[in-house]
Amino acid sequence: MRRWTRSRWLPVVGVLLVASCATLISLSGCKTIESLGEVGGAVGQATGVMTEEQAKSLGRASKAVAKTFADITPEQEYYIGRAVAATVLKTYKPYQNKKATRYLNLVGQTLAAASDKPETYGGYHFMIMDSDEINAFSAPGGLVFVSRGMLRLCENEDDLAAVLAHEIGHVQHQDGLKAIKSSRLTSALTILAAEGAKSFGGEELAELTDAFEGSIGDITSTMMNSGYARSAERAADESAIVIVKRVGYDPNGLVEMLKEMKKQLKPGGADFAKTHPDPDDRIKDIENIMGRYSAVSVPPVRQKRFERNLKKILITE
Repeated sequence: MRRWTRSRWLPVVGVLLVASCATLISLSGCKTIESLGEVGGAVGQATGVMTEEQAKSLGRASKAVAKTFADITPEQEYYIGRAVAATVLKTYKPYQNKKATRYLNLVGQTLAAASDKPETYGGYHFMIMDSDEINAFSAPGGLVFVSRGMLRLCENEDDLAAVLAHEIGHVQHQDGLKAIKSSRLTSALTILAAEGAKSFGGEELAELTDAFEGSIGDITSTMMNSGYARSAERAADESAIVIVKRVGYDPNGLVEMLKEMKKQLKPGGADFAKTHPDPDDRIKDIENIMGRYSAVSVPPVRQKRFERNLKKILITE
C-alpha cells in the first residue's frame, strides 16, 4: 500500500479549504488562511517543531491556498462535485435511454451556455435518475440530476427548461459548496498549522480524511435531505427566470411546474417536498419578479420535439 505522505494529501486538503471558504468568508476574508499559516509557522518555530525554512514553507503554502480560492478554483469544485455525484448514484441509478439523455443534455447545455456561469472545469452534464420520485439535484461543478418522476410532470419543453435552469442556478451560486459545515475548515486548518512541513501521522491523516468525507456528506445531505435555505431557492428561481428568457423559453413554465408539483407532492415524502419550500411561496416570489402567471404557449414544432424524445418517460410504466 502506498504511504499517504503530506505531498499527496495537500491537494485534497486544498479542495476542502477552498470549498469551505465559500461558506465562512468572503474573498477578502481568505486572508485568514494566510494569517493562520503565519501563526502556525511562528508557533512551530517557537516550540521547535519546525525549522525557520519549514515555517516559511507553511506560510507560502497558506498564501497559495488563499490565492487559489481568489482565482475561483473550478478544478477543486469539479472534483468535489464528482464525489457528490458518486454518492447520489448510490441511491439513484441512471435511466438507460440514450435518446432521452441526449435530448436532456441538448436543452441543458443550451441553458447553461446562457447562464452567468456558462463554463465549468469539467463542463455541465445532465442525467436522468431512474426513479418515480419527483426530484432534481445539482452537484458542484455542473452535474445535474433529474428524476423520471420530475420529467413526467413536464408538459412541454418550456417546463423542462425551467427545471434545468433552476438547478443551473444552484450551480451558478455555488450553493452546494456553501452547505459545507464551517467546523470542517477549522479542523483542517488546525492540523495544517500544527503539522507544518512535517509528514502527517496516522491520526492527522484520519482527521483530514474525515473532514473531506464529511464535506461531501454535508453537500449530499443538504441536496437530498434537508434542502437549501429559502433565500437560496429564491435566488435559483430568479436566475432560472433570467436564463430561460435569454434562450427564448417562457419563464411561466417555472410557475406551471410549481403548480403541478403542488398537486403531486406529498408532505413528508422523499422528494421535492422534503428539500424545497412550499410551491405556493415560491410562486408568490416568482410573480413578484415577473408579474402574474399566464399560460405557456408552445410552438408545435417544439412540442413535437419534446414528446418525441421523452415519449417512453412520459408514459407511466
